[in-house]
Amino acid sequence: MYFSFIEITLKGLYNILTHIAAFHIKIAAIFNNKIKLGVKGRAKTFAVLKDNITIADNVIWFHCASLGEYEQGLPVFEEIKASHPNHKIVLSFFSPSGYEIRKNAPIADCVVYLPLDTKQNAKQFLDLVHPELVVFVKYEIWPNYLLEIKKRQIKAVLISALFRKNQSFFKPTGKWMQKALFAFNHIFVQNEESKELLKQIDYNEVTVSGDTRFDRVSNQLNINNKFHFVETFKQDNLCVVAGSTWPEDEALLIDFINNDSSKTKYIIAPHNIKSGQISSLKSKLNKGTILYSEKDTADLAKVKVLIVNTIGLLSKIYSYADIAYVGGAMGSTGLHNTLEPAVFGVPIIIGYNHNKFPEAKSMISNKGMFSIKTQEKFDVILNELINDAGFRIKSGQLNADYISKNRGAVKQIMSYLNKR
Repeated sequence: MYFSFIEITLKGLYNILTHIAAFHIKIAAIFNNKIKLGVKGRAKTFAVLKDNITIADNVIWFHCASLGEYEQGLPVFEEIKASHPNHKIVLSFFSPSGYEIRKNAPIADCVVYLPLDTKQNAKQFLDLVHPELVVFVKYEIWPNYLLEIKKRQIKAVLISALFRKNQSFFKPTGKWMQKALFAFNHIFVQNEESKELLKQIDYNEVTVSGDTRFDRVSNQLNINNKFHFVETFKQDNLCVVAGSTWPEDEALLIDFINNDSSKTKYIIAPHNIKSGQISSLKSKLNKGTILYSEKDTADLAKVKVLIVNTIGLLSKIYSYADIAYVGGAMGSTGLHNTLEPAVFGVPIIIGYNHNKFPEAKSMISNKGMFSIKTQEKFDVILNELINDAGFRIKSGQLNADYISKNRGAVKQIMSYLNKR
């Protein structure tokens, strides 16, 4: 009785706070362009759905929080789309960083922002979409949407899920959030720990399939990754590619590059490509440096550093790396995708804040990835990788092997879906 009271109270509080958050988000949108994009986009969602989806359509709904989850889910989305050619696909995002980049994604017939998680929004959204199948990716647990999905008995799966024991689902006060998880007919998790946590709340429709990103990055090997401008820039020299960097990552690179007298080339692809930050980065480098946007008016072969001030190229540029540095873990922003360079058999350096990234822990343990906290340690490992070809090649091959061994999540997920 006591827990029922807590459950009802917390559920009510969640719904009240969601409405309060909606009001404050609109206020915040006045001062923040990213938030403004989300507010404007969500306001259009129901109209977009009415224009693109009819009651006669057979529909499958994919939902991702942002761009990273989209990339994670894409190999599954592609397989589902191929096996359901007569269905329309609705793809939703919660974050502008996903929607704005993939709003024209060919995988979907209709791409929208997911309205905030209120009971009314959930009912209206599902009335318009009326999906036969729902696929959520990784962390997306919106209780009102999921409880409405369960109420309507719509088939739903969660893929590449990753759970931690400190999440609300596994606390005594998290009973009502647990009910949202039970809306999924099946949950595909990345590791055994996640499976065991679900078992503790008596959720047993679980498969440890691993991370679909391994399949996603493996597909990168089957496409054309060539860029003429990178070949012109690199020539026959060793190349370090630093991807998705933040200022704290770039501070390490700037110090090292400014003191490097070797022929090593450097490609830096910052996470933030705003002109002010790009200009600041370039001004701190005392070696010959060119921006991607200037590549057609300069002699690329003669410069030491290429700064990529655009998006969408990094996964292919990694194919030119002899050594990779992946940003995000020197601060608190979160480590970016380390699997993208790993698939090309490249040794990887990252910062120290990587505890929430199991793939990083595994590659560090396998000795294909190196975690550093100081400039001194960064300098030591990068110099060793540059100067010791045997060490560099062996470390990179360990990463390639790790990717190869962990493929197969998509096959397991599709096997389940095709049987039902």
